[in-house]
Amino acid sequence: MSAKEPLWIPPAERIRASNLAAFTAWLAEHGRGPGHARDLPTAYQALWRWSIEDQEAFWSAAWDWFGIVGERGARVLIDGDRMPGARYFPDARLNFAENLLRRRTDDPAIIAWSEDGRRRVVSWRELHDLTSRLAQAMRDSGVGPGDRIAALLPNVPEAVVVLLAATSIGAVLSTASPDFGARGVIDRFGQVGPRILFVTDGYSYRGRRFESLERVPAILEGLPTVERTVVVPNLAAPPASHAPERRGAVRFDTFIRPFEAREIDFVRLPFDHPLYILFSSGTTGVPKCIVHRAGGVLLQHVKEHRLHCDIKVGDRVFYFTTLGWMMWNWLVSAMASEATILLWDGSPVHPGNEALFDFADGTGTTLMGVSPGYLEALRKAGVSPRGTHDLSKLRTFLSTGSPLAAAGFEYVYEHVKRDVHLVSISGGTDLCACFLGAIPGWPVRAGEIQGPALGMAVDVFSPGGSSMDEGKGELVCTRPFPSLPLGFLNDDDGSRYLDTYFGRFPGVWHHGDYMERTPAGGYVIHGRSDATLNVHGVRIGTAEIYRPVEGLDEVAEALAVAQRRGEGTRMVLFVRLAPGLRLDDALRERIRTVLRTQASPRHVPARIVQVEDIPRTRSGKIVELAVTAVVHGEPVANVEALANPEALEQFRGRAELEG
Repeated sequence: MSAKEPLWIPPAERIRASNLAAFTAWLAEHGRGPGHARDLPTAYQALWRWSIEDQEAFWSAAWDWFGIVGERGARVLIDGDRMPGARYFPDARLNFAENLLRRRTDDPAIIAWSEDGRRRVVSWRELHDLTSRLAQAMRDSGVGPGDRIAALLPNVPEAVVVLLAATSIGAVLSTASPDFGARGVIDRFGQVGPRILFVTDGYSYRGRRFESLERVPAILEGLPTVERTVVVPNLAAPPASHAPERRGAVRFDTFIRPFEAREIDFVRLPFDHPLYILFSSGTTGVPKCIVHRAGGVLLQHVKEHRLHCDIKVGDRVFYFTTLGWMMWNWLVSAMASEATILLWDGSPVHPGNEALFDFADGTGTTLMGVSPGYLEALRKAGVSPRGTHDLSKLRTFLSTGSPLAAAGFEYVYEHVKRDVHLVSISGGTDLCACFLGAIPGWPVRAGEIQGPALGMAVDVFSPGGSSMDEGKGELVCTRPFPSLPLGFLNDDDGSRYLDTYFGRFPGVWHHGDYMERTPAGGYVIHGRSDATLNVHGVRIGTAEIYRPVEGLDEVAEALAVAQRRGEGTRMVLFVRLAPGLRLDDALRERIRTVLRTQASPRHVPARIVQVEDIPRTRSGKIVELAVTAVVHGEPVANVEALANPEALEQFRGRAELEG
């Protein structure tokens, strides 16, 4: 593999004005860090190496430069050679919400649009006051540090207020989007045991109205710990059904009405106090409840926002997400950098394909984040926002959820904006942060993630556990980091947690992505390790197949699995085609040819089968493991984790897979 020519090189003025350059200069001025270099691209390598080799010095400097609100304490890191087991800032006391609510002005803290045309602006002052009133109402209901709160809400300002109010008093928050069915909600929140459940009366998606309250009685039957249900109105007109008159059901405005806004009594708690309980996708079983620590999530997010994404005071930050994905938590944390967060509620393509760019234009977005699938859909639809929208303020464009193919990079620079820092980032719910992402000052190359995040000792391991300079292997992290999860709920001895992340390589975090380094120092992720195909003894990352196949105009989406046949396996490729097209021998041959020429003969599938839809999780990730189970006649443990579970039926008992 030879180094690719850059698609974009940051202007020198932009490099000099970056937060990363300011941080590097500050380190040199105070005699901290690896020394200051004029050439930021070269300096980053030294800075990254220092950040993982002297973590105590790096994270201490980061706390100071970020201006984290709280008492840092004397010690920065103890048991730093243990993973898990390392403890960061063991003497610190802080409050997550206090760090997000730094401002008290009439400038916008939240700008929220809905697909049905509703628009709202919440100022920093209004946000503080709403948070104050809700926190008082929670306290009046007996909620205190360590108690659990659950929110089944759309992406609206009240959801942010719930997060801030809960964390201001030290409660632990879990969230999900309102399109989850009762079973999916119970599978998640039933493990959490919340005392208060926030729900909505409904939501809109692709122009359709969905009422939610009729599901609440069934949900409450499975959540015996809930003492109070709070309904957040969201529909333009009230639904026909009403919240159940039990467990203290009350409207949001009624719940906070008795309380006047006052200074929030932020409860400062230890660095490792639980903050969030997030959930694995759960397609192979009941979702794992991953417990995250407040200080670790705060430090990681502020680092990623300021040093990697170059977010500055007053910026306007948008990521298309729901409350069922960790990117919502990541988005809300941008308030700790005194940025305005932008919330979109609804479909990204309603009322039209350009809905999100209408939003970016209308709000003056400076950072925008979407999924690779969304960009691919726009590319094939011929959408070119560069010529129709004012994106002059857009500086950074992010993509995550799955690997962004080279064609996606090229589409952004040709049809979205030429002078923009486009970054594919990679991390996960497991750490509520990123391993790989943006590096201001480095060029952007098609199909590559720029490099490792500061403080993250990313490496590529062979199956035997040795570091690889070349070739494809396992994404690992060889040293601790602050947002290592505290563990899983209902895993008292920690055995599931240890087996999940450290069972493959003891003492080393095994993330489960199949990855390789590039000659330019970047990274390419080839798919999930557990979805990597082993065909005739050759390991093939699924992204290696999807990139060339989905580059064909006829193919909207693809999914590959390894089908067991006798003593061996064969590759089966399922394709969803553009509307109105049918798979014929000529198109099959085109698919085989593009795989043979752009990948290798080993990447050519034994069978190519057309389907009308491809199943995916609610955060947009396709589910190879669930399809593999169906192909082999095995059950899928948790279809509630899927956004479109009905799509699985297309893969069951297919005649094309016989013989």
